[in-house]
Amino acid sequence: MNTQVKAGSKPYTASNTYKHRISIAPMLDWTDRHYRYMARLISRHQLLYTEMVTTGAIIHGKGDYLRYNEQEHPISLQLGGSNPTDLAFCAKKAQEYGYDEVNINVGCPSDRVQNGKFGACLMAEPKLVADAVDAMRSVVDIPITVKHRIGIDDLDSYQFMCDFVGQVSEAGCTDFTVHARKAWLSGLSPKQNREIPPLDYERVYQLKRDFSDLAISINGGIKTLEQASEHLKYVDGVMIGREAYHNPYILSQVDSMFYQDDSVVLTRHQVIEHMIEYIERHLSAGGRINHITRHMLTVFVGLPGAKMWRRHISENAHKPGAGIEVIEQALSYISIPETA
Repeated sequence: MNTQVKAGSKPYTASNTYKHRISIAPMLDWTDRHYRYMARLISRHQLLYTEMVTTGAIIHGKGDYLRYNEQEHPISLQLGGSNPTDLAFCAKKAQEYGYDEVNINVGCPSDRVQNGKFGACLMAEPKLVADAVDAMRSVVDIPITVKHRIGIDDLDSYQFMCDFVGQVSEAGCTDFTVHARKAWLSGLSPKQNREIPPLDYERVYQLKRDFSDLAISINGGIKTLEQASEHLKYVDGVMIGREAYHNPYILSQVDSMFYQDDSVVLTRHQVIEHMIEYIERHLSAGGRINHITRHMLTVFVGLPGAKMWRRHISENAHKPGAGIEVIEQALSYISIPETA
């Protein structure tokens, strides 16, 4: 296999038949069901991921870690684990719950994840990941996908990544999302691992050229839809991470740009109106408003009144008995037209 990336190589033209051209990355403490509900209001078609859920939490935990809103489809459950039997059990549960796919986390570098023998450290054990894929596929009909890095520690050659993808794909995985940075398993925090190792997009492009029969998506440092569009000249899908959280209304152009859907998009004010209805249902079920409003702070980012919107919600939504009046008051600081 040719592992050299040639400058000026002819770009790969992604197939329009690949349905998950844009996805929102699984982000711990951020992409919970409340955020995902809001994201779905803004875009109908992007693939949404849950936060990473461990197999131990699903099998032994007391909470319902698989709960989601029906409006969230298409939605993928991201699992953290390394035991094929446990992963198969959880994949079957996910299918019973109606998830559209299950994704195995082979990219998280945190110490806690490593201690559980899953996440990025699994790149060094492709046979184990392949066995997990095989076990999961034997009990479900929905796709089993993998999210991984371009390498770990000193195991960061292109050939190392190819060997990993090759072995896992032989077990039946046809869909890989690649964070275009390697991970250092010691010495860097998860935040530093998102910023310090250099991005190598060209290596992901080469992976697609060498594994043309696989669906390859790219992740890491993508902040605009224009950047996403450029990546799609070379790969099948683009996963957007923190920008989709810090500036969620960026998603309002996803459907028209990438899915040929020119349906009328909700304005920011309309999104908030829908979220108020959602919050009222959450409150009536005994929830707290700040469980949801923490995801809404950046809806108006960069616009007049956005700072006061965020400040008012941050200072008041956590108070006992807080209700939708917090949002209604915060909206009074927003000076843009409701049609914007």
